[in-house]
Amino acid sequence: MAARFLSQVQVLAGPDQPLRHRDVLLDDGVLIGFDQAAASEAQHRGLVPLVAHDWLLAPALVDPHSTLEEPFAGRAETLASLVASAAAAGYGTVALLPRAGSWRDRPERLQLQAPDPFLLPLWGAFSRGGRGQELAPHGDLAAVGAIGLAEDGALPPLALLERGLRLAEAGPLPVLLSPRDPDLTLGGFVRESVEALRAGWPPDPVFSETLPLQSLLQLARALPDAPLRLANLSTAAGVALLRSSGLPLQASVCWWHLVADSGSLDPVAEGWRLEPSLGSPEDRHALIQALADGVLTAVAVHHLPLDAEERLLPLDQRRPGLAGHRHVLPALWQELVVQQGWAPAALWQRLCWGPARLLGLDEDRLEPGSRRWLLFDPAAASTLEAADPYASRAANQPFEGETVTGRVLAVGVLPELWRGPQV
Repeated sequence: MAARFLSQVQVLAGPDQPLRHRDVLLDDGVLIGFDQAAASEAQHRGLVPLVAHDWLLAPALVDPHSTLEEPFAGRAETLASLVASAAAAGYGTVALLPRAGSWRDRPERLQLQAPDPFLLPLWGAFSRGGRGQELAPHGDLAAVGAIGLAEDGALPPLALLERGLRLAEAGPLPVLLSPRDPDLTLGGFVRESVEALRAGWPPDPVFSETLPLQSLLQLARALPDAPLRLANLSTAAGVALLRSSGLPLQASVCWWHLVADSGSLDPVAEGWRLEPSLGSPEDRHALIQALADGVLTAVAVHHLPLDAEERLLPLDQRRPGLAGHRHVLPALWQELVVQQGWAPAALWQRLCWGPARLLGLDEDRLEPGSRRWLLFDPAAASTLEAADPYASRAANQPFEGETVTGRVLAVGVLPELWRGPQV
C-alpha cells in the first residue's frame, strides 16, 4: 500500500481511549504517526489528504477460536488462504482449535506459523484425539507454546475434566470448553422452538446446552482457581444460567448466532447447520443483551470450512459449520451499531480486546509503528463474490453474491491491500 494521509479519520486507539477524529499517516502497512506529526510528514512527502471523516481506524480484530483441518493440502481451506482472507477482513489474530487431520494433541503438531505480524496462536488438545478418553500431555503442549487447552465442541466426561483441571499441568493457560452434549441433541440441528417446527427442521432441545453448562458451573465453583473459558453459548436459557451464577467466567458467542435465527433465515440460505445449533429469535436477542451486559465477553468467528462437494450433501448428512471471516465486521456493525445503537468502542470490546483477554494476550493499541490496525468504512457497499482474491476457499459461506454495507479498506497485516479511493 502506498502512503496515505487520512484527514480527520475516526480513531479508536485502545480500550481506555475515546473515539477521536485525528489526522493519520499510513505507509506500507505501518502507522507512521498522528495529528501534527502526520500532517508535517505528509506535507514533506507531497501527499494529498484523503477526507476520511466517516471511516474508522482501530486495532485489528481477534478471533478466539476457529478450525483449520488441513493447513497445506486442504480442499476447503489452507493456511495461506485462511490468513489472507482473515487479514483482509480486518483480523490480526486467529486462534486455531486442535481439530485437524493430525490432531493437535502432541507438541510436534503445534508448529503452524503465520507471517509476522499476523498471529496464529494454537489451542492444544485437552484429550487425546478429542475423544474424551485420555488426557493429552498438557505440560508438554504448554511448553511448546500452546495458547491453552480445548476440547472438540462438546464437554468431556466430568471425571476426566476434573482430573485435568486439578493436575493443572498447563499452569494458568485457559481451558476452553463448549457446554454441549451431542447425545442430548436427539439428532436435531435447529434449536427447539415454534420457528423450527414451522420450518420442519429436527429440533435440538435446549437441555443439550443447559445440562452440561450446569455441570461446568458447579465445577467452576468447586475449583475457583481453574482457568475455565466457555465457548459458543447459544441459548437464552444458557445465558440466564451463566448470569445467575455470578461467576466471573469469560465466555464467547459465535457471530452468526447474533445476526441469524430460525425465525429470520431464508430456508434455502447457508447457515442452518451449525454447532451449536441455530437458535430462535428469543435466543438471539438474549445473546445480544448478554454481550452488551458483559455476561458474554468475546465474539468468535468459529470458522469451519467445508469444500464444495461436502456442501452439496443434504443438511442432515453434512458436517455442521459455517465459514467466512469477511462477513463478521460488516454484519455486526449493521446489527449492533446501526440497529442496536452500540458505540464502536463497545463493539471493539467484543471483537478485539475481549477475545484477546480470553486468550491471555495483550490488548492491541494504536501507536506510531503499529502494523496491527484496520481501516473500516461503515457506509461502503460491496458484493461478496467468490472470485475475490482475498475470499476464503470454503464453500459454506453466507451472503454469497449479496451486497452488504460496510467494508474493510486496508489492514496493516496485509500491506498490499487498498480498497479505498485512489488519489
